Amino acid sequence: MAYWLVKSEPSTWSWDQQVAKGAKGEAWTGVRNHTAKANMMKMKKGDRAFYYHSNEGKEIVGIVEIIREHYPDPTDKTGKFVCVDIKADKPLKTPVTLETIKAEAKLAEMDLVKYSRLSVQSVTADAWKLVCKMGGV
Repeated sequence: MAYWLVKSEPSTWSWDQQVAKGAKGEAWTGVRNHTAKANMMKMKKGDRAFYYHSNEGKEIVGIVEIIREHYPDPTDKTGKFVCVDIKADKPLKTPVTLETIKAEAKLAEMDLVKYSRLSVQSVTADAWKLVCKMGGV
């Protein structure tokens, strides 16, 4: 299993909206960055991703599961980009803020710290375990 981080602004698509989709999940569309696209193309069914509220809150609030591997993004009129389907797995008991992540030396190499604008990022197994512990799951 691989680990990822996906970002969404809560005013556009919040954790609560993702949870409301239930077991059928939702297509993660609208990604228009080639590095993020490459990451989505590596995602496999069953992988997990942190759900990060960007700009508003700047915190990891939950964990989602990849339930469908990449396919053409129906919102992309150019045909260049892909999407994946995700479903909410569980919330973090305590959201883990970007400030908290930056303060933890063991997370200094996390993509979230190094590439703050990248909307779909890989997460190492060690970083995954530490953030889960920090979030109480």
